[in-house]
Amino acid sequence: MNAPRDPHPSSTSSPPACAGLPPANRRIRLPDFTFGGALTAEQRDFLDTHGFIRFKRFADRSAVRSLVEEVEVIDRRLVAEGRTHIHGVPLLLGTREDGSRYVQRMVFASLFGERLRAFLRDPRFDAILDAAGPGYRIGERERDGLVINHYRSEPGSTYQRLGWHTDSLRDLFYLEMPRRYLNVGFYLDDSPLSKGGVRLIPGSHRQGLFEMVTRKAYFLDHRPDPDEYALEAEAGDLTIHDGRIWHRVAQATATGDASQRRVMYLPLMSGPLKEKHDGSPTPLYFRLKRLAGY
Repeated sequence: MNAPRDPHPSSTSSPPACAGLPPANRRIRLPDFTFGGALTAEQRDFLDTHGFIRFKRFADRSAVRSLVEEVEVIDRRLVAEGRTHIHGVPLLLGTREDGSRYVQRMVFASLFGERLRAFLRDPRFDAILDAAGPGYRIGERERDGLVINHYRSEPGSTYQRLGWHTDSLRDLFYLEMPRRYLNVGFYLDDSPLSKGGVRLIPGSHRQGLFEMVTRKAYFLDHRPDPDEYALEAEAGDLTIHDGRIWHRVAQATATGDASQRRVMYLPLMSGPLKEKHDGSPTPLYFRLKRLAGY
């Protein structure tokens, strides 16, 4: 699943005008980085400066199709079994226009599929862990494990968008101080602007605790920010964002199948090991999300 190196390395020229994109997309040029076995000095600097990065063609389309097939099998299994929680973490369910049910936020997904587990053993993740820093690990059984977000814009969808938040705030609900961890995203579908997608505030990962808690109304605030960046990606692309960065998910302008956007997220963590199990309680953090309608 290794991708070829980019034959056109990034330059320092100004980014071109991007019609329909936020102003930040015109201020920040996101090169078509590819992953060559380790993060380069330029890639590390981009991640450290802006709080996010994207790698093109981390996996080819055939590998993506194989993962999608397994995800869909797991989805049908969880719906058929009537699952509402896994290891204490709630599942979000939606209903398509044809009446079929599906999981919109699947957690600990790699515990249910051999292909997903094998994907997480890709040696390139060791290089990403190395870039994260000493003591980092893949949180396959921690927090929410491997999460698969399934966004669709249709009447039966309960997960069409997601308000402003940081991932690191949940540390407070685990009686820990918020700290840096990296969230790795892998795209199972193309994610153009018409599907909404992730919006980030570049550099906000450098904020202090007070601003992390107070800058936005967590999950309730969906308003575009003047400084936000729209992150577009294609199936097979991999992204990394700092858990302390402010981000949201915008709602798609497309509807139905044309709006479908599935992304796998895996946390890279340090600190105390706290694995989840069948007897784990539901974290208080999810009560906050429930108040916001998720």
